[in-house]
Amino acid sequence: MTWTPSDWRKLPAKHIPSDYPDAAALAAVETRLKGYPPLVFAGEARRLKKRLAEVAAGEAFLLQGGDCAESFKEFHPDNIRDTFRVILQMAVVLTFAAAKPVVKVGRIAGQFAKPRSEPIETIDGVTLPSYRGDNINGMDFTSESRVPDPERLMQAYSQSAATLNLLRAFSQGGYADLSNVHRWMLGFVDRSPQGERYEALADQITKSMDFMAACGVTSTSVPQMAQVEFYTSHEALLLGYEEAMTRIDSTSGDWYDTSAHMLWIGHRTRQVDHAHVNFCAGVKNPIGIKCGPGMETDELLRLIDTLNPTDEAGRITLISRFGSEGVEKGLPPLARAIKKSGRTVVWSCDPMHGNTLKTESGFKTRPVDRILSEVRQFIDVLSTEGCYPGGVHFEMTGQNVTECIGGAQAISEGDLSSRYHTHCDPRLNGEQALRSNRYFAHVDDADGHHRCDRARTVCAGPAAIHPEFVVADWRIARLRHGHASGHTGSDVRTPGRRSQGRDRQDIPAGFVGSGRAGRAVDGADIFWRGAFVSLDVRDHRPGLGSGRPTRA
Repeated sequence: MTWTPSDWRKLPAKHIPSDYPDAAALAAVETRLKGYPPLVFAGEARRLKKRLAEVAAGEAFLLQGGDCAESFKEFHPDNIRDTFRVILQMAVVLTFAAAKPVVKVGRIAGQFAKPRSEPIETIDGVTLPSYRGDNINGMDFTSESRVPDPERLMQAYSQSAATLNLLRAFSQGGYADLSNVHRWMLGFVDRSPQGERYEALADQITKSMDFMAACGVTSTSVPQMAQVEFYTSHEALLLGYEEAMTRIDSTSGDWYDTSAHMLWIGHRTRQVDHAHVNFCAGVKNPIGIKCGPGMETDELLRLIDTLNPTDEAGRITLISRFGSEGVEKGLPPLARAIKKSGRTVVWSCDPMHGNTLKTESGFKTRPVDRILSEVRQFIDVLSTEGCYPGGVHFEMTGQNVTECIGGAQAISEGDLSSRYHTHCDPRLNGEQALRSNRYFAHVDDADGHHRCDRARTVCAGPAAIHPEFVVADWRIARLRHGHASGHTGSDVRTPGRRSQGRDRQDIPAGFVGSGRAGRAVDGADIFWRGAFVSLDVRDHRPGLGSGRPTRA
C-alpha cells in the first residue's frame, strides 16, 4: 500500500489539539502552507543522514541543542546568534578532545509545539487549557490566549524561515570561522568561575591553530575553516503542519518533511500503531526516538523495524531520557537488545527531561548535577554493553538565564526568579551548557579531576576514560576487570616489542566498561606515545577471550 502524508489522519493521535473553534479555518491555513516554499531541502536531509551514519559507525559525534520551546515573544536575531555560538563552542571542545567531527543539530526553526502532561492547568482556582506551544495557543493565562488559533501556524512558518535564513548566513558567511569560535572560548575561560578547567584545553587549541597558521592553513587558504554544516530539528508533534510541509523530492521521488532536517518522536507519542509513527515512517528524514521509562525492548525493536525496515545507517537516532535515577535500570536492556539485533542506530543522551522538578516557589527547574550524572551514567552503561555513546541532546540557550540550578555560577532556587524566561521547561544557560559536555570532551573525569592535556588523554570514542590509562612508553598494559576472583584479564603487548616484567603497568579496574560483569569496550583505543593501539576486546569474563592489539 502506497503511503501518503495524510494517512496519519485515519489513526489515533495523541497530543494533537482537537479543540480548534473553526475546523474550516484550520484546513484553509494548512492548504496555504502546502503552497509555500520548503524550509529545508531533501538533499540537506540526505547529507545529515550520511553524517549520522558516521556517528553510528563511531566515526563522529552528535551534538543537538536548543530551546525547549521557541517563542514568538523572544524571537530576536541576538538570541539565535547566541544559541548558535554556544553550540559551536561546545562542538570545538568535543572535536578537539575526541579527535572526531561533530554533527551539529539545533532544536530550532520549528520547535514550537509541546506535549503536556496535563490538558488543563489551574491557578488560583481558575482552570484553563494548558499552554501547548506558540504555534497552537498563547502562554498568557487567559481564556482568550489559550484558544487554539490556526493563524499561529503561519507565524511559526515565517519565524522558522527567518531563523533558517540567519543560521545559513552565520554558518556559511564567516561568523563560524574557527578563529572566532576560539576567541569565544578564550572569553569563556576568562569570565567563567570554573573556566580554569578549560584553560589547558584552550592553550592546546591555540598552539594547534598557531602551528596550522605557520604552515599556511588558515580560513583564507582553506575556506572550510570558516564554514560549518548546521542542521535543524524539532519534535514532529503537530502533524497537520508537518503534513503541509511534506513534499516529493524531484530527484529521488521520495517524500521528505521540509520543515526540518531531522524529526523526532516524543516519549508520549511513540505508539507503533498510532499517527506519529505512521507519519515518520513515510518520510525519509532522519528520525529520532525518545527512549524513556516504561519502554520495553520489544516495543523499541518494533518501532525501529517500522521506521527503518531496511536498516539504513543514519536513519534512526535513539535519544535516551531516563533521568539520573533511572538510567542504570532502564537503559541496559535496550542497549543489549539493539546490540544483539544488530540494528544500526545512533545512541544519544537527553539528560534534561527526566530530571525536572518543581521548587517550593513554584518554578520548574533542573539541577545541573543530575544532568551531569545522567550523562556520566549514559556513557558508562553503553560502554559496558559494547555500544557507542555517540551524542548528547541539551535544552539550552545562549542567553544568561537562571532556569537550572547549580553549575559554575552556583545558581540557587532563590536565583531562579532573576532571569527565568523559558516558555515551557528550564534550559541550561550558555556557561552551564558548555560545562555540561565535559564528560564527552574529556575535560574532567568522573571524579572531577582535570583532564585537558590532549597528549596524556586516552580516547575510546567520547567515553570517559581515566587518565591513569596513559601508558607513557611502549610498554605492556594489563586490563583488570574487577573480579573478586582476582582474574586480571589478558596482557596487551606492543607489536614488535619484547616485554619485560618491569615494563608492566596495570590499568586500574573499573574504567573500561566500568568493570561491570567484567565486560570491556569493543575496540577500545589506548594511546601509546603518539599512536593508538586498538584492543579488539570481545569478552573479558574469566577464561574467555583475549585482547588482540593492532596498530591503528
